[in-house]
Amino acid sequence: MAELNKDIFGLDVQNHELLKTAYDAYLANSRSSHAKTLKRGEVRGGGKKPWKQKGTGRARFGSTRNPIWRHGGVAFGRTGEENFTKKISKSAKKLAVKQALSLKNAENTIIVLKEPVALTGKTKEAVKLMQDYKIEDKNILAVTKEKTAEILRSTNNIPNLKLVRATYLNVFDILNADVIVFDPNALKVTENWLLDKEEA
Repeated sequence: MAELNKDIFGLDVQNHELLKTAYDAYLANSRSSHAKTLKRGEVRGGGKKPWKQKGTGRARFGSTRNPIWRHGGVAFGRTGEENFTKKISKSAKKLAVKQALSLKNAENTIIVLKEPVALTGKTKEAVKLMQDYKIEDKNILAVTKEKTAEILRSTNNIPNLKLVRATYLNVFDILNADVIVFDPNALKVTENWLLDKEEA
């Protein structure tokens, strides 16, 4: 079994504040803004003044599409242009990933394959590999150097397996996985990426 770098997989995580920040940032940055409400000027109708300005004893109104009326517009509603993104520095992101990997390593849920994956595009090959390691019933995060067409065809139909490139590892996927499986080549790329080394 490959020896894991202690600078990545052996950190002493004193608190989870940075992990929480990175986790929330991932969810926020994945959020889309499609919801949109209609303002009073966008609601159909309401062109005629409900009643005359004076003499009725009632409050003055100029339109039935006033936000306080039923079927009226929405005041301060969603515009569809909201920006929910949260910024986190590259160094903080990498540190959070290292902390997450260290927690998973402490739980003994990281597996490094003995040799690089050689899949030809058949799902049964990937399933056989999972069965060999007795992880077929777990939520698996498979880390690979590249997402080749053969690997994608072999894993796309496995619902409990998520494939990610080594340099796209994130706290959300790591913490939500029961098992993290590294291809040997992907492990090297991960180490170079997180330790800011040039890839050989």
